[in-house]
This record gives sequence, structure tokens and C-alpha cells, in this order.
Amino acid sequence: MKCVIVEDEYAAAMSLSALIKENVPDMDVVAVLQSVEESIEWFGANPSPDMAFMDIHLADGSSFSIFSKVEITCPVIFTTAYDQYALRAFEVNSIDYLLKPVGKENLLRAVEKYRRLTAAGQEPELYAEVMKRLMSDMRNKATYKSALLIPSGEKLIPLPVKEIAYIYTENKIVRIVCNDEREIYIDRPLDELYSMLDPHNFYRANRQYIISRDSVRDLSLWFNGRLSVNLTVKTPEKIVVSRANAADFKKWVSD
Repeated sequence: MKCVIVEDEYAAAMSLSALIKENVPDMDVVAVLQSVEESIEWFGANPSPDMAFMDIHLADGSSFSIFSKVEITCPVIFTTAYDQYALRAFEVNSIDYLLKPVGKENLLRAVEKYRRLTAAGQEPELYAEVMKRLMSDMRNKATYKSALLIPSGEKLIPLPVKEIAYIYTENKIVRIVCNDEREIYIDRPLDELYSMLDPHNFYRANRQYIISRDSVRDLSLWFNGRLSVNLTVKTPEKIVVSRANAADFKKWVSD
């Protein structure tokens, strides 16, 4: 039995791989993929594994975007550090999820669920349909923040998300830049912030940047099919969208 791990945190990927090796001896980890782009390339070029473990939030976007670029017919078990999502949708649609940090009992529960589905003769095509229903459920049920609470001395000040132009990380420090070019430090990981924001209005452009739709001024075609995104406010560096995400980004901007 072969599986793939899609996880951008090296320590988490190695921990899950070791947990699988120790507790599921008949399962081999054939690949550890760290990004949406790498996953699209791998699934497009290799035979389908028996199962995939996928972190929901990757450095270059959501793992859900992988399914819109390449057909994945194996069952998927999602992992996430956050529970803001409509996690019950996974159970309803016969796909499991694991909250991080992943423990032995939860791993074995998920693998046993896979074995039951396999024994019941569920066809690969059904998993693709399950994924479509799951993504629809997630879009319909997810709730997003209208404001972020920003510490200020002994107070917490609400910052309406409509005032955010972009969020970026540099040297492990995360900053919010507003439409009026105010810059605010926030002690939250970029992944966590992205999970709070409506993906209709905010896009994870790459590992460093989350950008607001309203702040996009124009796009420049870059080499190798990539895009350079120009905003209405200054940025410390070019914001580059990978070739794998370029079409999805253009669709997001124009929707």
C-alpha cells in the first residue's frame, strides 16, 4: 500500500512519516510534497497512490486548489492545525481528517476507515465526486473574519479586513499593510491568518504574501509563465505567482 504526504512543514512531514512507518507497516510513503506546485507536478506525472495525506494550508496556497489542476482518484485524508472549517463535511463524505499534531489513535482510525472503504469496493471515480461535494460544502459552511484583533498595549483593537491591502512575512515576522500604508505587526502565522480570510477577497500569492483583491492594480507577465502582481500600495519586493497558480490567480482576480 502506497501513500503520499503533502505537507510544507518539514518537521510535521517527518513526524507523520515516522508515525506511519511505526504503526502501519504495510504502508510505504513514496513521496513527501511541500507545495501546491510540486503536488500538481507529481500527481500529473506518477501513478495514483493508494492514499494521500494533505495539509489543508500550504505555503503557496490551499491544497484544495490541487484538485482543480490535476485528477486525484485516491482517497485523501486531510490534516490541519485549525478547526474553523466545516470539518464534519469530511465525515459526511467518507473522507477523514486529522487535527495536528497527529497522534497514533487518530492515524489508525483514519487508516481503518480507508480499509473499510476499500473492502466495500468503492470505485476511484467516486472519490473525485466526493472531493467536489467536499469543496462545495467547505465553501458553503466556512465562516470568515470581518475584522482581526490587533494588540495595542493592554487593549485589542479590531482592524476591519476591508482595510487590509496585503499581509506578508519576512524573517519569521508577520506584518499587515493597510490601504493607507499603515504597517501593523501581528503575532500570528501566515497560514492561520489565511484560514480566517474569505478566499473570494484574499489570495495566498506565494509563501510570503496574502493579497487583497481590491489592492491589485495590474499584473505583469513574467518569464516561465509566472505573474508579477503590482498593488496599489508599495511592497518590499516583487510579488510573484508561480506558473502552476497563474491561471487560478487570473480567474480569482477577474471573478
